[in-house]
Amino acid sequence: MEKCKEALTPMGTSTYLDLDEIGKSVDESRYRGMIGSLLYLTGSQLDIMLSVCLCARYQSNPKESHLTTIKRIIKYLKGTTNVGLWYPKGTSLNLIGFSDSDSKGCKLDRKSTSGTCHLLGSSLVSWNCKKQACVALSTAEVECIAVGS
Repeated sequence: MEKCKEALTPMGTSTYLDLDEIGKSVDESRYRGMIGSLLYLTGSQLDIMLSVCLCARYQSNPKESHLTTIKRIIKYLKGTTNVGLWYPKGTSLNLIGFSDSDSKGCKLDRKSTSGTCHLLGSSLVSWNCKKQACVALSTAEVECIAVGS
């Protein structure tokens, strides 16, 4: 991957990950190692968190399509070595929180994903993304579950 072409985004807009039951299997331990390394990097590169977590769902039976997505994330990281979190001094310290969720985001189990972020001034201090525990039947129900959690 050292001489690979850089990618502009961690995951393509038309990328859809599923179980890929007919795809060719890849080495589970190698795939899990790559996921572990990428999860470590999410501490400083929050922009890859969603893509890495989507790929982490398939650790028990990874296929070539999942490995291709992991390689795309690595190509993105190669092109963003100069990007990181920045906390400027002298900004106001207002704590602001945002919450959002999607409706039936996962096509496999129809569960929604909720997310939150908290800013201290203009600096990101907390971020969370989690698949909801139950299936919601409407967007209003999805939002109520997100607010409750």
